[in-house]
Amino acid sequence: MTTLSVCVPAYNSARTLAATLRSVLEQEVDFELLVLDNASTDATSEIAHSFDDPRIRVIRNDSVLPIGDNWNTVIRASTGKLVKVVCADDVLRPGALSAQLAVMADASIAICASRFEVIDEAGEILETDLGLAGLEGRQSARALARTIVRRGPADFGPTAAAMFHREHFDLVGGLRGDLVFPMDVDLFARVSSFGVFYGMPEITAAWRNSSFNLCSSTSTVSKLTDMLRFHHRLAGDYPELVKTADVLAGDARLARAALQRLRIRTVATVRHRPDLL
Repeated sequence: MTTLSVCVPAYNSARTLAATLRSVLEQEVDFELLVLDNASTDATSEIAHSFDDPRIRVIRNDSVLPIGDNWNTVIRASTGKLVKVVCADDVLRPGALSAQLAVMADASIAICASRFEVIDEAGEILETDLGLAGLEGRQSARALARTIVRRGPADFGPTAAAMFHREHFDLVGGLRGDLVFPMDVDLFARVSSFGVFYGMPEITAAWRNSSFNLCSSTSTVSKLTDMLRFHHRLAGDYPELVKTADVLAGDARLARAALQRLRIRTVATVRHRPDLL
């Protein structure tokens, strides 16, 4: 068994996969890079197989799996004691893996994550030094879950910024794929129950803000509904981590977001349909 597996779930990712894989292969540590092609219909498979590197293992689904099942499949196919999931349109920054492996050498740490950047479709930086609001350094599992519920996953950071133990992933039953939008932070909160969380001040990953990623293609209603269910499910399963006040604060944040979205849609409708006035 290797120390680290970097898992890249990929579906019709030909536009960005090469950049993602290069950012991983340029890391100066030992690891396994596992790419799962989710029955893509573009050149994803060809791009994944084009890298002549013994660290890469490419597998393919016979048919398209839902995102949660796909992510669980690639993680369960990995052999590392530690796991890092990098979406096929995100990238790692130089030194990311060595910095996180150094943190995870502390056996008391169940999961770590870093600050991150936002890049555009061309890879140019749009924003930097984001994430981990109030979560830098050693934090309890309670502090992590409380912050995620109260502030939302966007303030925490992308999947590519985190690293966790495969053993803990197995113990909690993997990702809960019905929570599409918050399924990664739902996993992070649950695996943190086995130790402490460490928030790194370094920037180790970049999330791509594009017109073709899942976040962009998911409706606001779906995101808000998923987050609402996430709050209540996590509180029900881990009452020691998430309290009623946290759920109420998280729900209030979602209600404000829904009202803001409604105002935006109303203004847009009126501007295009003045006859409604």
